[in-house]
Amino acid sequence: MFGDLFEEDFPYISENHIEKGPKSKCVDPEPPLPRGVTNLSGIQNQGGTCYLNSLLQTLHFTPEFREALFALDPQELGSLEDKDDPDAKVRIIPLQLQRLFAQLLLSDQQAVSTTDLTDSFGWNNSEEMRQHDVQELNRILFSALESSLVGTSGHDLINRLYHGTIVNHVMCKECENISERQWQEDFLDLTVAVKNLSGLEEALWSMYVEEEFFDAENLYHCGTCDKLVSAAKSAQLRKLPPFLTISLLRFNFDFAKCERYKETGSYTFPLQIDLKPFCEQSELDDAEYVYDLFSVIIHKGGCYGGHYHVYIKDVDQLGNWHFEEDESESEPKVRSLKDLPSAQETDDPLTVLRNLLSQEENKWIAVDQLGQKLLGSLEISWNKKYRKQHGPLLKFLQNHPEVFLLSSDPSKVCLRRDASLPRSPLAEFEQPGPTAPSRGKEPAGDRRLEVGAEGPHWFDLNDSQVEPIQEADIEKQFQGKESAYMLFYRKAQLRRPPEAQSNPRYKVPSHLLREVHEANSELQRKRADYDFVVNHLELHLHLGPGYEFYDGALHPSSSRTEECVVDLTIDKRRTVGDLRQDVLQLLEFWEGDLVLSFAKLVPAGLHVCQALEGDELTLHEIEMTDGEDIFVWNGMEVGGVKIPTGDDAVPILLNILQLTNSSDGERGQPFLETPHVFPANAKVGTIFTAFAFSPGILLVNITGSRVLELENWIVIPKENLEKTFKEQGLQDGSSVWIVSSSSYDQSLMMAGGRRMNSLSNFNWMQVKNLCQADSEEEQVKVSATIETMLLDIRIKAIKELGLQEELVNNSCLRLIDRNGQLLSPVPETYTVAEAEMEMGSLLGLCRGKAPTSSQLFLFFTVGSDFESGLMLEIMVEATISVSECLKLMLEKAGLQGDSWHLRKMDWCFEAGEPLSEENASLSELMILSGDTLVLSEGKLPPKGFLKVPIWWYHPSAPSGWQESPQDQVNHVTHQVGALRTTPEGGDLHGDVLEVGQPETPLTFVGDVEISEEASVAELKRQAMILPSLLELSFPSADFLRAWTMESKRPGRLLRNNQQQLKEYKVGGRTQICIEPLQKGENLGPKDMLLRTQMGIPGERAYYPTVDFVWDIINECTASSLRQAVAAHYCLSVDNIEIAKYFPEKFEWMPISSWDQQVSKRKKKKRPENLQMAPYYLKDGDIIGVKNLLVDDNRDFSTPRDDIGRENQIKLFVGKRRRRQAVQLQCSDHLESSTTETEAQLPEKPHRPEAGLSINVGVFR
Repeated sequence: MFGDLFEEDFPYISENHIEKGPKSKCVDPEPPLPRGVTNLSGIQNQGGTCYLNSLLQTLHFTPEFREALFALDPQELGSLEDKDDPDAKVRIIPLQLQRLFAQLLLSDQQAVSTTDLTDSFGWNNSEEMRQHDVQELNRILFSALESSLVGTSGHDLINRLYHGTIVNHVMCKECENISERQWQEDFLDLTVAVKNLSGLEEALWSMYVEEEFFDAENLYHCGTCDKLVSAAKSAQLRKLPPFLTISLLRFNFDFAKCERYKETGSYTFPLQIDLKPFCEQSELDDAEYVYDLFSVIIHKGGCYGGHYHVYIKDVDQLGNWHFEEDESESEPKVRSLKDLPSAQETDDPLTVLRNLLSQEENKWIAVDQLGQKLLGSLEISWNKKYRKQHGPLLKFLQNHPEVFLLSSDPSKVCLRRDASLPRSPLAEFEQPGPTAPSRGKEPAGDRRLEVGAEGPHWFDLNDSQVEPIQEADIEKQFQGKESAYMLFYRKAQLRRPPEAQSNPRYKVPSHLLREVHEANSELQRKRADYDFVVNHLELHLHLGPGYEFYDGALHPSSSRTEECVVDLTIDKRRTVGDLRQDVLQLLEFWEGDLVLSFAKLVPAGLHVCQALEGDELTLHEIEMTDGEDIFVWNGMEVGGVKIPTGDDAVPILLNILQLTNSSDGERGQPFLETPHVFPANAKVGTIFTAFAFSPGILLVNITGSRVLELENWIVIPKENLEKTFKEQGLQDGSSVWIVSSSSYDQSLMMAGGRRMNSLSNFNWMQVKNLCQADSEEEQVKVSATIETMLLDIRIKAIKELGLQEELVNNSCLRLIDRNGQLLSPVPETYTVAEAEMEMGSLLGLCRGKAPTSSQLFLFFTVGSDFESGLMLEIMVEATISVSECLKLMLEKAGLQGDSWHLRKMDWCFEAGEPLSEENASLSELMILSGDTLVLSEGKLPPKGFLKVPIWWYHPSAPSGWQESPQDQVNHVTHQVGALRTTPEGGDLHGDVLEVGQPETPLTFVGDVEISEEASVAELKRQAMILPSLLELSFPSADFLRAWTMESKRPGRLLRNNQQQLKEYKVGGRTQICIEPLQKGENLGPKDMLLRTQMGIPGERAYYPTVDFVWDIINECTASSLRQAVAAHYCLSVDNIEIAKYFPEKFEWMPISSWDQQVSKRKKKKRPENLQMAPYYLKDGDIIGVKNLLVDDNRDFSTPRDDIGRENQIKLFVGKRRRRQAVQLQCSDHLESSTTETEAQLPEKPHRPEAGLSINVGVFR
């Protein structure tokens, strides 16, 4: 019908110009951010590696450890290039630690990655996502290093720096002889108690000063006395290492509660400690026993999880420490520049800004605030005085890094006090040349802050974030859930050489210097490229002289042959004034005023919106996007015609239909279709004027269907003809049908004679006899208006139908919708308008009284299987309580007992949340006439608790497959097979499989009443003690897998045992199925659980399914999955075919590496992700595997799939026939010869054939 309505011809505009709107650029991933103002790098968290990051930062800020590691050359350690050579002897862990420390020292990144290091550990994805104890890691890492350095000059690295000894001895109380048998213990870290102790010094006193006595029944056998005697046992530190590591026992076990807990009480530790009281007496100098604290690893959280970060003292002063004070503590002093030397006369902005910032006393100030200060002091803005010569203020600050220091965002600036600060680690890498834009980040070599005081300072290193802290902040970690967990001390006598101070290149091997230099150069290149792509806009300039105005919009002039559209590329950080200047330079021929306006390409043509104003505003601030259309003109007219502008006057292209006077045989008179343009702010009634048509009726297409049937159209009320097209909701492509009052009946016949529900111009209502009483007429028209009461319409209908007078007091009118279904009756005292009925509607005359204004007419059903259940009706007072309504419905349904509750049917025809407030009235719970309630069996749980149905999931094996009888889990499955397969109450949970649905091996085992605050592990434990499962035994909850039920099969996997049920949105309607496992399972957030099954060669069948865990942390593509499956089955990728099974359709979809989708519009490949369309891969999906070496049949389907598809087709055909029969029976144009009086009440529409589902990718 519409033809080529929207294919406009723009001969001078290229095809890509017509694609209006922001273009989606092909942007590479954003390069890593450069270092922040602290000039220190953090470490990226791989998911659960905060404990590793904290320990690595501590080792990195131990210069002696770092430099000893750097001293090992490649001749001793080998080369990483040879790590895959089986004959090469490569010590990967020390090499990766060297690279990591070099990157932390020199790489221009906010945070570096530990992926290569953890790969060298042999860790898989689950290890990187699982958090461990940092104290345990410290011991394991040292052991691994010792093993890696055997046979090298660094074989004693750990012992030399961290090894100490403890000596134990016993003294007899009678002979005072000290036992010659001494027990010497080696240690790399000291473990001290926390419970019932005030601090570290008290703990050391109790361990190495206080004595343990042997007396009473616990005596000591003295070798000198040769008898059991009283004795005293003590321990002392014999040898102290240069670096002392202390582990605090924060975690304990409560034997009364049988659970772990964390000690969060106050536990102090000094910044400097003298260990001489705890050591054996020796002739060493007292200074040898003094240690300084330099690192505190902090744990935040409880004993089952949390987060680690570390406070570190920067011994070599590698970072820039500047503690930013709270701006609220002191307001910045604002003074005029009149006291400054030649402030108003000078033309040097550098002097002006330096003087302004000197008033800030080295505090940060926002760049915007600096501009305001300059305006207040000079009484002229930066843009008007300096911009033309020096550029924007921010760019000027960036071009003078020797004077100004910008924050990393870069929103704040401060003044440098000393330009001769130590050079940054990257200073020697930088090459002279012009400064390229870098998103406001200053060059890496100029990122120094003034240090407020002499000596090393403390920093908080929290994964990627590094922030300066004050020494007093350490005291905050004495107690609480966020408290110190490990302490690291260094001997106070250890002195660093002067050349190491502020020199990150100190003793870094030359090959690592070159490697980091090359990496930094590549980073700078990527940042420059990214900056250009992100900050540059491509604009389409539409030149006014090349256009003419007609049909309500601008069109390229047919009389001009030159290009009417010019492309311009500009940085979005530049201003509107800059854009205007660039356009003037580009259009040298331009004469007169030049106005730039936003334009919009619409189907009607080009429309001019608002003009660009505010020359000082940047293009980013006015929200200009890439691919924007800009109209260049004089701001008044185009081709001598004044054009409408603004968003309200956007032209709308409508499709106007009207009758013609020609004839076309039996099909009647054809319709004439005409496209026409109207301004969006014009009145709808102007359609009649535009087509010289006398005022009549306007109909709007509401479906978008091209079928000319009246049911697809609605009438625009006469009062709405005064509204604008925009207010009426008309838009491009809308179809409007003009019908005159005189030809209206003829138009109805042309459209198939169907009834229209929305014609407010009708003066009648149709009433159909549904009382099962004899009558000469089946349906009559009753004259009425919108003010006529329904009671009067009913009385007239009874008379015209010739029915018995007894129906006057025992009948009511009910609206029949377009599907032929009866809706609920309304009070008869309502008028047609009050009942929200439209004139011309079809009403059914039914037996039974109509509700009063204080009553509700409700539908209700028993159970949740609505399609097979009987829908009942009841009238109740709106003020009765839920419990009273429940009693009435039980009586009407003929049910007994008190174990029932009510639920309200939701919008998708499913039993919704229960009506838990039994004493609340129906009106208070917003229950309205026509609502459907569900009688559900079972009492409601207390408030805050859930009653969760538990199902046992036991996947069935193929026929003939024999399981091992010794497998405990399979034995459990056999025992559960004897349980009942439906819950109490029959169809209470609605899990009876429909015809055509695949069978799922599920067994109902009972209900669990549990708090919504409980964890998944608690839910599993309660399921384990259900009566049906008491005879079964499981080692722990890790041997059970929990799923939510979706569409009568396992849906979403509840993978985190510690997560609360409410966080998984487990509600009152959620059902859980439990699956037994052969071994404990702890899946990471990036692990996808799939079920693979290998095809049996020569048969359309499969071997039993096997759980397959796929790591998708790097990618979730078809190629990656094929490689993982091939490795799992020890096959080549080229020798397998895989496919995903869709059980609801009984279909298999092959997964190929060539399934990447291509955008039709951009002709570019979309990023491939199997979690998106068309696979929607998720936990629990079945993956079929074909071994092409022994099976060349690539058909994945089975005979069961064939049967399932046939049943689905039969079911679909049957439902379609029933639907057509109902529509035919309820059609307004049934032949009057049908005189059967056995018409039954049409049922209310219940749940749809297939439940609505939204496939979400799994965002974890």
